[in-house]
Amino acid sequence: MASDLLGAKGMIEEILEEKNCGPVFVRLAWHDSGTYDASIKEEWPKAGGAIASIRFPPEINHGANAGLAGGLALLEPVKEKYPAVSYADIFQMASATAIEKAGGPKIDMIYGRVDATSPEQCSPEGNLPDAEAGDNGKYGGTSGTASTEDGSPHGHLRKVFYRMGLNDEEIVALSGAHTFGRAYKDRSGLGAEKTKFTDGSKQTRSDGKEAAYKVGGSSWTEKWLVFDNSYFTTLVDKDADPELLKLSTDKIIFVDEGFKPFAEKFRDSQDAFFESYAKAHKKLSELGSKFDPAGGITI
Repeated sequence: MASDLLGAKGMIEEILEEKNCGPVFVRLAWHDSGTYDASIKEEWPKAGGAIASIRFPPEINHGANAGLAGGLALLEPVKEKYPAVSYADIFQMASATAIEKAGGPKIDMIYGRVDATSPEQCSPEGNLPDAEAGDNGKYGGTSGTASTEDGSPHGHLRKVFYRMGLNDEEIVALSGAHTFGRAYKDRSGLGAEKTKFTDGSKQTRSDGKEAAYKVGGSSWTEKWLVFDNSYFTTLVDKDADPELLKLSTDKIIFVDEGFKPFAEKFRDSQDAFFESYAKAHKKLSELGSKFDPAGGITI
């Protein structure tokens, strides 16, 4: 099994090298695991989480998952070549590998996740976070396994992430992954059609190579294919380019008293950010997972 996992990882690295699609792999894995509800004690996989249920409709068609079918399609050849590797492992492996290849921390991943087997095992829509308030002035809603509705961005974030069993430090660390990637108006409804950073102009990867990419969307950072702490430094930079995204759920991490100490710590130290991020990412990647063998597999 370890050889299959290594083969799958090598194939994912080749896809990343060719397509520069790391951000969509991160989003795919997060949206799979981010449905988890720690309060649900019923038999697996009722609590959701990193179980690959996102590959099924209706979950892949949830509003928050717009655009992720493309990520699934990019990874399908990996499953075809290595059928013994679960979809859940492939999704989480692609995310962690993308972070590492973009210059981010190496994440202490384990594998052996068991896949959900049918659409009936999908979580209800409404468990993932909103970036901005809806037309009613509130963030989130009441349709998920637990209400995430709140009149404030910090209240909403806590309802979403506390439901998963994550804390304030982990919320801020995971928010830092916005350093990597873009928001698209036709997916999240946020951002511009394109900006000076996403209009086909030069983007350099962490390895120094120029990246070919599809034009469009808005990024949080100027070098949005590099994983570093520039999300935190940019958010508080009053001279930052106005075309960069600064959403309500971003800005609140430097305002809320529980979030602010971590945001400032990660702004001032990329090493501190990477240390916290790697731990939070690993935890997120294992939420709701059932491993076979029970202790998981390391490669």
